[in-house]
Order: sequence, then structure tokens, then C-alpha cells
Amino acid sequence: MNMKLNRLSNSLLKQISYILATEIKDKNIQFVTVTDVKLSSDLSYAKVYVTVLEDDKREEILKSLNNARGFIRTKLADYIEIRHLPELTFVYDESIEYGMKIEKIINELHKDEKK
Repeated sequence: MNMKLNRLSNSLLKQISYILATEIKDKNIQFVTVTDVKLSSDLSYAKVYVTVLEDDKREEILKSLNNARGFIRTKLADYIEIRHLPELTFVYDESIEYGMKIEKIINELHKDEKK
């Protein structure tokens, strides 16, 4: 990823996190953590990866986030100076769960080796 994309991704991550924490009043979105932002090469689209505290409400929370993306994008315009803000899409970040599964498998292998 080039420097401009990297800088803009980091800036979007920080500002979206701030907006979710301070300006969104939807109770479904209270315990959301933004983990990453991936931009398209032409800066027109951004995938915002999130994790949620209440896993059983994951789909409901993602729906709420995607419904609020217009508001979030409008608020981003107050914080980030760019000619065209990217279209936002919120998706669940499964990498943390994947990492925990791998760690569990490795730990089980180590236990088996010690026997």
C-alpha cells in the first residue's frame, strides 16, 4: 500500500472510531471496535472492518452501521479534508476469531507433545 493510501486509511480508522464513540446514539453501536480500513486504489470505496462485543448481535449491529454510513460519511467530512470521501461499507473482522482458533490449535499441539 502506498503512503497516501496508508495515511488516509489510518486517518479514516481514527476518525470513524471517534465518530462511533461520540456522535452515534444508537445503542447497538456502542460496543463496536474499528480494527482496520481498506481503501480501493482509486479511493472511492472503503471497507471498514469492525469487531463487536456482543457476538450474538453481530448481524444487527452491522445492519445498524451500514444504515448509519451516510451520517458517518457526512461527519467524516468535518474531520478529513479530501475532495471525495470514499463510500463506506462495514464488515465484520473475522481475523481475531481466526487468530484465536489457531492459537488454541497450537496450544493443544503443545499439550499433546508434552504427554
